Amino acid sequence: MANGKTNQDEINAVAWKACDTFRGVVDPSEYKNYILVFLFLKYLSDLWKDKKEQYQEEYGNDLIRIKRKMERERFVLPENCNFDYIYNKRDASNIGEAINLALEGIEEANKAKLEGVFRNIDFNSESNLGQTKDRNKRLKHLIEDFADVRMDLRPSKIGNLDVIGNTYEYLISHFASDSGKKGGEFYTPAEVAILLAKLLGPKSGERVCDPACGSGSLLIRVAKDIKGHNFSLYGQESNGSTWALCKMNMFLHGIDNARIEWGDTLNNPKLIESDSLMKFDIVVANPPFSLDKWGSEHAGADKFRRFHRGVPPRSKGDYAFITHMIETMNENGRVAVIAPHGVLFRGGSEGVIRQKFVEENILDAVIGLPPNLFYGVSIPVAVLVFKKGRKTKDLLFIDASREFNKDKTQNRLRPEDIEKIAKTCKEYKTNDKYSYRATLEKIKENEFNLNIPRYVDIFEEEEAVDIAKAQKEIESLEKELAGVQKEMAGYMKELGL
Repeated sequence: MANGKTNQDEINAVAWKACDTFRGVVDPSEYKNYILVFLFLKYLSDLWKDKKEQYQEEYGNDLIRIKRKMERERFVLPENCNFDYIYNKRDASNIGEAINLALEGIEEANKAKLEGVFRNIDFNSESNLGQTKDRNKRLKHLIEDFADVRMDLRPSKIGNLDVIGNTYEYLISHFASDSGKKGGEFYTPAEVAILLAKLLGPKSGERVCDPACGSGSLLIRVAKDIKGHNFSLYGQESNGSTWALCKMNMFLHGIDNARIEWGDTLNNPKLIESDSLMKFDIVVANPPFSLDKWGSEHAGADKFRRFHRGVPPRSKGDYAFITHMIETMNENGRVAVIAPHGVLFRGGSEGVIRQKFVEENILDAVIGLPPNLFYGVSIPVAVLVFKKGRKTKDLLFIDASREFNKDKTQNRLRPEDIEKIAKTCKEYKTNDKYSYRATLEKIKENEFNLNIPRYVDIFEEEEAVDIAKAQKEIESLEKELAGVQKEMAGYMKELGL
């Protein structure tokens, strides 16, 4: 702690150490909720304490004025609902229940922003946290970890919201790594999120949506590229616990006005306006890959007619998400979606939908990314970029699969890789062994198969072999081998073998 200020690395370290309480006992996909909710509670408590001290210094003993000022803050923290109260009860036999009641009180006092956020978390759960004695011991350790002097989250100590927001993102990324396959369901790696934001070029005043928003990291990353605070964020998430993480994530990043809905986007879209799907300037997502049983049986009767180009197959929901995103673009809309490479060449109804996207002239670029960028997903993936009002019928293909940094078990896009992809998209030109600007005629020749190797030739010519020289080298080696064999035979004879 330098100059009395809490720094990012210290907070991250303490927060990650707190996870030791649950490791080996509770699955990472479960205990992430307890850690992140507790981080949220600690931040709210410290922020409230900071504000109260500020107003007490300003207004002295004028309690009525202090109370009025506090009531105008971003949120309200009722009595007995703060971290200090929980800390003082850390040895109580009903500590789990006390934490639950504190969270209920916070939610009740801040319904507009936090209603339902804590409904899926139970600090008194025997099935998740063990029987009473073990559960109480774990919760006491957790409380004491967060009482560490380095975990002082008051704005006067940490300086700005980014620090706490960054800690939240730090933990989410580590939980995604620990959770293996499940990690990709709630977190998009920061480098990929940065790339998508650059490809979409968000502007002031725009509406941004992620229909499969997970913990909200992708939405927040796009918002960071917009100068000022003149934007609106929308999202929908089907997993209740992950939806709650997203709501908290928005709050911790100072985004109070984001509309995040809980529900199945494909079967029950909730971002509705005048009984129609809401329209957005930017739609971005990293939806679940090839989702099985996504609801194809009801798609033909969809009240919003999203699947008029065709119904994607029952066992692969990739084009169901893509179609939904296309249908929610406004007249100037842009879409960027991460998908498995199969969407580029699979036939059947997917081939029909893909052809219609090209013929409608809304598909703008197909970008191949390196393998193993996503937690629990080792395959290479593609980014599909769609735009309304395109001025060309050509389509840009980029093969960026070979340029990355290998970081332990995970590959990562480097800043120069991200810049190269974004620059190539902007210039929209053919670059040898990297990108290809294909005409509509070329795509028709390939029967609307968009597999990147059909367009971007990355074949490296091998150096010509001098046959005569190689033959002489072989003959020389054969003579040398014959000499060695003759010498070995002499040694064997001397040994009587």
